[in-house]
Amino acid sequence: MEKLLKKDLLGIKDLSVEEIDLIFETADRFKEVLQRPIKKVPSLRHMTIANVFFENSTRTKLSFELAQKRLSADIINFSSSASSVKKGESLLDTINNILVMKVDMIVMRHPNPGAPHFVAKNINASVINAGDGTHEHPTQALLDSYTIKEKLGKIKNKKIAIIGDISHSRVAISNIYALQKLGAQIMLCGPSTLIPKHISSLNVLIENNIENALKWCDVANVLRIQLERQGNNNFPSLREYSQYFGINKKLLDKIDRDIIIMHPGPINRGVEISSDIADSNNSLILDQVENGVAIRMAIMYLLSLNKLT
Repeated sequence: MEKLLKKDLLGIKDLSVEEIDLIFETADRFKEVLQRPIKKVPSLRHMTIANVFFENSTRTKLSFELAQKRLSADIINFSSSASSVKKGESLLDTINNILVMKVDMIVMRHPNPGAPHFVAKNINASVINAGDGTHEHPTQALLDSYTIKEKLGKIKNKKIAIIGDISHSRVAISNIYALQKLGAQIMLCGPSTLIPKHISSLNVLIENNIENALKWCDVANVLRIQLERQGNNNFPSLREYSQYFGINKKLLDKIDRDIIIMHPGPINRGVEISSDIADSNNSLILDQVENGVAIRMAIMYLLSLNKLT
């Protein structure tokens, strides 16, 4: 396999294991490029890419922008807060106005689940889902899986615990899909109020005790508490959440085994995870950020090949 089968990357469900392996192999080559003194290749110099973000983003947006610049693409940045969206312009009208400027690819984040899918069905340009509401975040799941494989050598039969706010996390769903495709076992851990009742149908284990989850897993992927998406109080206080589900050195010393710690960011230090753990040798948090650029370079390059055929 030399390219992705579809023109868009909207979710992990759409990818085969062979396509995920192709993305990883391509990312390996781009990661080598990123170690050179001149970190730029002309792979997308023929393309214009629009970053269309209807939600705030720091890591994902910067990662995509840097990946695009490393590939020599022309870039247009769009922010809904300073656009005609505030004047009532529809999503499709906004996208079509951008496309008239001869844009070849759109990287899109939107608060509504399914928005990138709707856009992709109505335009010819490639669409990459950079996060749609609480639905999916496919590039984050791919970089997380890539980071685990890089560290452990393989993902098959590894035990991954996803800990924290599962209900409001698009990262959790995409990680479940990606890691299961690659043969991992998944456990979800958090307060019962933050774990959707239907999610056990995805063939995952459920655990409400953080110590048991850490004793079971090889990798703990810790999620942020998303207060901005929570309507009602799902736990008494952040202090109480940290007491029962926060990961700190005292807890890991009690487990007495090496566990890889990951976090998609931004981190609420002292809530989900303490600083001494986030900055420890067991933490792959900065590796995730670094690998994000290589993975996004690989995805955009592979999607661009569909434009050339």
